[in-house]
Amino acid sequence: MDNGFFRVAAVVPKLSIGDCRSNYMNIIEQCNRLYEQSVKVAVFPEMAITGYTCADLFHSSTLLDSAQECIGLLAMASTNWDMILFVGAPIVHNNKLYNCAVAIQNGKIVGCVPKSYIPEYNEFYEKRWWRSGADVDEIVNIAGQNVSMTCRQMFEIDGVLVAAEVCEDLWTPIPPSSRAALAGAQVLVNLSASNDLIGKYQQLKSLILQQSACCMAAYVYAGAGYGESTTDVVFDGKAFIAENGSLLAESQRWSREEKVVVADIDIDAINRDRIHHSTFNDCGERELRGLEYYTISCSESNCKRNASGKLLRQVNPTPFIPLTNKEESYAEAINIQVAGLVRRLEVTHSHSLVVGISGGLDSTLALLVAVRAFDELGLDRTGIVGVTMPGFGTTDRTYNNAIKLMELLGITIKEISIVPAVKQHFADIGHDINVHDVTYENSQARERTQLLMDIANQKGGMVLGTGDLSELALGWATYNGDHMSMYGVNAGVPKTLVKHLVKWIALDMQDNATKEILLDIVDTPISPELIPADDSGNIKQKTEDLVGPYELHDFVLYYVLRYGYSPRKIYKLERVAFEGVYDDDTIKYWLKTFFRRFFNQQFKRSCLPDGPKVASVSLSPRGDWRMPSDANSALWLEECDNL
Repeated sequence: MDNGFFRVAAVVPKLSIGDCRSNYMNIIEQCNRLYEQSVKVAVFPEMAITGYTCADLFHSSTLLDSAQECIGLLAMASTNWDMILFVGAPIVHNNKLYNCAVAIQNGKIVGCVPKSYIPEYNEFYEKRWWRSGADVDEIVNIAGQNVSMTCRQMFEIDGVLVAAEVCEDLWTPIPPSSRAALAGAQVLVNLSASNDLIGKYQQLKSLILQQSACCMAAYVYAGAGYGESTTDVVFDGKAFIAENGSLLAESQRWSREEKVVVADIDIDAINRDRIHHSTFNDCGERELRGLEYYTISCSESNCKRNASGKLLRQVNPTPFIPLTNKEESYAEAINIQVAGLVRRLEVTHSHSLVVGISGGLDSTLALLVAVRAFDELGLDRTGIVGVTMPGFGTTDRTYNNAIKLMELLGITIKEISIVPAVKQHFADIGHDINVHDVTYENSQARERTQLLMDIANQKGGMVLGTGDLSELALGWATYNGDHMSMYGVNAGVPKTLVKHLVKWIALDMQDNATKEILLDIVDTPISPELIPADDSGNIKQKTEDLVGPYELHDFVLYYVLRYGYSPRKIYKLERVAFEGVYDDDTIKYWLKTFFRRFFNQQFKRSCLPDGPKVASVSLSPRGDWRMPSDANSALWLEECDNL
């Protein structure tokens, strides 16, 4: 495998009903192409050798003998391939006819998986031809080779376990693939011939995605297409590759040509989820009692592959922001934040919230959430006290946006300049005001937090934190300054998502004045504004110039927390996701910066205030992320240096 990626294909080939030799030649043609693409597992439809709609011809010895012959020819041809080929074919054993997935690799028929569940309700009344193979565990002769035939076998290639099932098996309450996954199979394949009906496509697609999610596995589905009989039904040529609930690839339907979908499965992600979710293994211990699964090793090969360097899967550069159903996700995020704050206000009997408003993204999102929470509780918005605290680096743009936004939202506005207090503080501790170091910056942040806390005491309310998930990951917060609050409503929202949420709310606004302010805040450079502005009054201290682009850091953060990936694997993914945006040296530089800061700043995350988990990961020391503050980053930084 290349960095944990494993290439698979689902194929809808050309088909001629009953013409096994023609079908065999089409399969050979496709396999030669797939081999050149470095595919490790290729899946063809149910009865791909004969055609699924042969009906009573399945009782013809001519057809069955031809199928055996062509399976043997496929096995001979496979000496040129080290991939496993799964092809559907009829197999006779002990005068019983089985609908099977035949596994072929390196000149051998390595296994045979019979269909477990034979439907009698559908258009074909399959029990007329097929026997269930659910309880079969025997050695059968196929094309002169002795082969294991059982549903309880897995095929190992490059350390990956692959298990097969056939069509109807997936539609049952407990599909064979479920137990195979619990036994260790990371890739599940389905050889199918599912005719199309109104609504069936979406139902099947949902079923495949759900099965891949429940099994924490990849699911490769190849369905019959053009060429099957249309006497009573029609087949549209469905093919899917799913991974842990996400669709990686699917075929074009209703095509008269063969269709092939290829994708790289992330085996590391699958393995990590299975380790991380203890219920998966608990379920395996219960469901596999008394069942024995066999593993057939298919890894030995003398074939040399012409590996393709391009990763065959889409890599979302903003993994916290879905590629589809964005508005639904944005609404979910806001609703989670609002619900968390509503409950906290109820249990604390607070009718007052104190929020520091800077005119930046984070405080804007926190304020918008606060307003919605007060509206839901039927509280007067004047109970929200927005405090703007101009300092040495505050610019007119952010100041004016903060004031206008608070006015438009109808909250209580309080303005306190921190300049006199901080100057006095500098005098007290003997700090030169012209030295713009960490003391200069942090003194301002802590003064603001002190003001907010004391005002909250006056009002009998609580301070609403505004810091986001990305800042917590990088430690871009002043300890006991903006690091502290009484409820961190943005603590589970990464910076890239904050920006999209504010923009989404803005575009939904009916009030054009409020919309205009929000959109300008979205366009304002991200800055703590702790250093004086430039000569033109513009922001001089830009966060992303100092700590790096948030889109890069959020990408790394997602894969560190969600999958525990190494710097090497994250770097590979970043190069794909940000191709043409950042060069390799830039990606490496900020990748190392992330790991250095992430480790060094854990002490700030070890004592975070409460806040709702919003995205798929969080840094709460009580929840998703528990890490010693004195952990050593040497291994990670060394790997970054060796990229």
